[in-house]
Amino acid sequence: MTQEAEQQRVNGSAVAAASIAGPGGQPSEPAMARGPSAATRAAPDWELVLKRNNVERLKRDKFPLEIRNEIDALAKKNYLDISEEDMVRFQWYGLYQDKPKVGYFMLRVKAPSGILTAQQYRTLGELSLKYGRDYTELSTRQNVQLHWLQIKHFNDVFATLDSVGLTSLGGCGDSVRNITGCPVAGLDADELFDCREQLDEVVTFFLSERDYFDLPRKHKITIASCAAQCNAPEINCIVFIGTRQGGRNGFSLRVGGGLSSTPRLARDMGVFVVQDDALPVSKAILDVWREDLRYRLSRAKARLKFLVDDYGPEGVLTAVQERLGRELEPLLEVPKPRGSVDHLGVHEQKQPGLYYVGFPVFLGHVTGTQTVRIADLAASYGGDVRLARQQNFILTGIPEARVQEVIDRVAEIGFPLDVNGIRGISVGCTGQPLCNYAVAETKTRLGEIIERLEARFGRDVSGLRLGVDGCPHSCAHHWVSDIGLQGTTARGDADSGKLEAYEVYLRGGLGESAEIGRPLLRRVPAEEAAATVERLVAAFLAERTDGESFQSFAKRKSDEELVAIGSGAADTVAV
Repeated sequence: MTQEAEQQRVNGSAVAAASIAGPGGQPSEPAMARGPSAATRAAPDWELVLKRNNVERLKRDKFPLEIRNEIDALAKKNYLDISEEDMVRFQWYGLYQDKPKVGYFMLRVKAPSGILTAQQYRTLGELSLKYGRDYTELSTRQNVQLHWLQIKHFNDVFATLDSVGLTSLGGCGDSVRNITGCPVAGLDADELFDCREQLDEVVTFFLSERDYFDLPRKHKITIASCAAQCNAPEINCIVFIGTRQGGRNGFSLRVGGGLSSTPRLARDMGVFVVQDDALPVSKAILDVWREDLRYRLSRAKARLKFLVDDYGPEGVLTAVQERLGRELEPLLEVPKPRGSVDHLGVHEQKQPGLYYVGFPVFLGHVTGTQTVRIADLAASYGGDVRLARQQNFILTGIPEARVQEVIDRVAEIGFPLDVNGIRGISVGCTGQPLCNYAVAETKTRLGEIIERLEARFGRDVSGLRLGVDGCPHSCAHHWVSDIGLQGTTARGDADSGKLEAYEVYLRGGLGESAEIGRPLLRRVPAEEAAATVERLVAAFLAERTDGESFQSFAKRKSDEELVAIGSGAADTVAV
């Protein structure tokens, strides 16, 4: 498929009327308009699904949530004797095997909307010190990740999390993942309204209903009323964007966003959802998707975005309204983002006399020791710790008289506020050496690139967004970064074999300029990655017009020009 054809598919196409499979995979009454790809697929039955999809089989053989009851027995076994199926079941509790697979695990702890109490955050630091080698990662989905846990630790870890109201349940697996939102919900002076009640209701429901731990694949929901739309609504499966209509608070609704190897931007459903309908609408969308067995045949085509591809937003809306038994109100005006999405620096809260301060976390790394000290500082003035999707943390509820003291103390802990902005808005996934999917370094490579750009360009690169991923899963959002790098391999000589390399993506972005980037420089050897990015940035800074973004610069350049600049073949700017 050409890139132009793929972009047309991303942006949507005309759909034709047809039926959707109901419970058990059998056709129900006509409900959704279907595109050609869906129309050519016969509705399967469970026998065919179980024949083709090994994950669906393992869920039938033993439901993944039951693995928690077997932890003590599994801890006594030789690690190599534990079945691969049970290793997969651990994912439902937020656990992935660390690389190499020798008995250590990554644990992903959920923080809905990134909101944590000081005690909760301290507990994560303590667990890191006890079991995780004094290391944590902040993720782009507002989670905290620990590494180097062993099965014998799991029960203590889960009991400790339970004691402070935290969970890793649904952190991975075929479930509703951490529900993201604005990290300063309820505090930000510019937010349209406080939507934490709706977010908490949705979180609680999907954590408590077993059926929603048996989805076709992972599912990502975001709910926010942030004026800046800081929660990346373009790349989530179900999106509630705060807005007002007729003097009422509510949400616009989008569906079908997501990245990985087949990226899609979420598509507007054209409806206004009143606040109380966030949960019923979420449930209806999930029910339409999870009960259509077409999306259980192949793991590669199991995400909600493929259902939206097949049926279009209009068809999905028809089916959702049938589930609800009523029509949703048409949306009169699509809400537009305004303001900064990063929440970095010092900001007045809507609560008089209180402030929040967003601190950049270089590469998303926070040690367990630092975590404990940050939490204790927040507790000293009665504040919270909030996590942003840019892998940063925010301290909230700071009395005006203590703002500078807090800034100084956080700098002493290791997170100065006055650093180059590129450090707070560029992200890297876990990558090598800990992630089994990664084929390249990410955080170390990102650090190398940023330090090189800072050395040459200083604060001129403060607004540049880099995203470095070790594999196509796109946890660091390389598709929608100013400059995205995805790890791959290049062919070496007979002695070296395959070499670490990167695909370089350009023209991507979120917000009003949302667009899926394109891989223009292919298989760039790892040792040349930093120089390649430097050449692109040098050309941008030399040729940009007033107020021009990097994305706009890349879009006005031809593919050939960008390749020539990045590879060093152009004479535009000498590095």
